Amino acid sequence: MADPLETRDRILEATLELISEKGYLGATTREIAHQAGVSELTIFRKFGKKERLFEEVLKTYTFLPRLKDLIPAVENLPVQEALETIGIRFLRTLKERKCFVRIMLSEMNTYPEKVRKAYSQTIEEMVQTLRGYLIRLQAAGQLRDVPLDTAAVFFLRILFTTFMNAEILNQRDLSPAEMESTVSQLVGIFLHGVLAEETAG
Repeated sequence: MADPLETRDRILEATLELISEKGYLGATTREIAHQAGVSELTIFRKFGKKERLFEEVLKTYTFLPRLKDLIPAVENLPVQEALETIGIRFLRTLKERKCFVRIMLSEMNTYPEKVRKAYSQTIEEMVQTLRGYLIRLQAAGQLRDVPLDTAAVFFLRILFTTFMNAEILNQRDLSPAEMESTVSQLVGIFLHGVLAEETAG
């Protein structure tokens, strides 16, 4: 007998792939069932309707848990190394979740309320997770007094834009070496700014 969780995962993976290729309206439950290796009836039994299936995809493939799980692991690293680790993991996760990102972008107009809600919730929770880490650094005297919400949004948005420009708009593969170099440069600017230090005298 098939594992119900495994069946559910196969259905969600097939839905993610087909909607990212054909859009929500273009991907039929019949095609999803065929790709998942299940009957169309199984989809309706598990999810009720296609819209519910779409909502489950949005919830399941968010990249938030990856960031939440990473924060405790970098707590004791030097700040630059910790932020580089977070940045590289974020880019890698975006790359792994490219189908999810495509869905968020392509379905924004078709299902604006549901997609915007999923997108906003994901981004807001990511910002607050990173902000919590920055608060601890600030309390330890390692960061100057700046608006940490703004700092967290800036950091994540630049990374997201980097991914979007390369992988989505230009359809160019970001290599691991390019990710590391880009994140290292970004973290350096994020922590030290772009103004030259004033010379004494």
